[in-house]
Amino acid sequence: MNPTMYSIILSNVAIGTIITMTSHHWLLAWIGLELNTLAIVPIIAKQHHPRATEATTKYFLTQAAASAMILFASTVNAWTTGSWDISQLTYPPACTLLTLALSMKLGLAPLHFWLPEVLQGTSMNTALIIVTWQKLAPISLMFMVHNSINPMIMLIMAMISTLTGGWGGLNQTQMRKIMAFSSIAHLGWMAGILTLNQNILILNLSLYIIMTAPMFLMLKYTTSKTIKDLTTMWTTSPQIAAPLMILLMSLGGLPPLTGFMPKWLILQELVTYNLAPIATIMAISALLSLFFYLRLSYIATLTMHPTTTKDSNKWRFQPKPLTTPTMTLTMLSLLLLPMTPLFCP
Repeated sequence: MNPTMYSIILSNVAIGTIITMTSHHWLLAWIGLELNTLAIVPIIAKQHHPRATEATTKYFLTQAAASAMILFASTVNAWTTGSWDISQLTYPPACTLLTLALSMKLGLAPLHFWLPEVLQGTSMNTALIIVTWQKLAPISLMFMVHNSINPMIMLIMAMISTLTGGWGGLNQTQMRKIMAFSSIAHLGWMAGILTLNQNILILNLSLYIIMTAPMFLMLKYTTSKTIKDLTTMWTTSPQIAAPLMILLMSLGGLPPLTGFMPKWLILQELVTYNLAPIATIMAISALLSLFFYLRLSYIATLTMHPTTTKDSNKWRFQPKPLTTPTMTLTMLSLLLLPMTPLFCP
């Protein structure tokens, strides 16, 4: 793709999200979502491969259906209340329909089936955009209407998402599908806290992006697409293998790493609201995610000693250094747990 066109399309992706995040009118928010969706479609399809075409089709149909549901819900609410203001979402059927539509856009279970398939058909750069930047607009809309959302619907979807993310990732060998199920699990934790404490939601989203971005960048630099590729990472990029191992454990929420902070705060908040059974289910589902993260960490460090590999040709490649932004994000994703009292005193 022409670099100028690529820059224009990426700018439209950013502008669409910003329009949605800053709007107070339902039609303007819908226009931002549509601009965002239409701009990222050529980015997904630019590989000219059948898998990329399939991923583009699935992404477009899912997002178009969700956008249509959002427009329908906002129209019904405006018809009932006489207001197009986002904060005036008071009609219960419209609230439920909007919650389902935004959950479909995010990839929350049980409306998650498109996410692993779309990520598997895209490049690492595009997958990174889909699981980070593309979550901002729907979550911002949920944040603006959190008073109107039924808490029980969100908590049920949160439990299903955390269980699906943990259970679905166990059987995968493709790194992009594993990261897709990881995204579903993390979104489940955000959905669980959405109606209870919005400050923790923003903290969780920020840490999720901080941890996911360097993960995808490391996988891109080492061209690791499957679990098998991780076994040779030490021979090609030894200075990336060790940070990747710790980053995987942080994504799994293993204390004392940064990833443990949002899970700890969310479980504490759920117990405070007398939702201990839901907190227990989500904590158990976090163990499923932690298991496959630890398995990946073990695989990545299994070949740390050079004599464990039989492929001598791997040693001919020059190691790829970590860039400064990637290293900064990696350090943030590992060392923020002691700052927990500053975020939630």
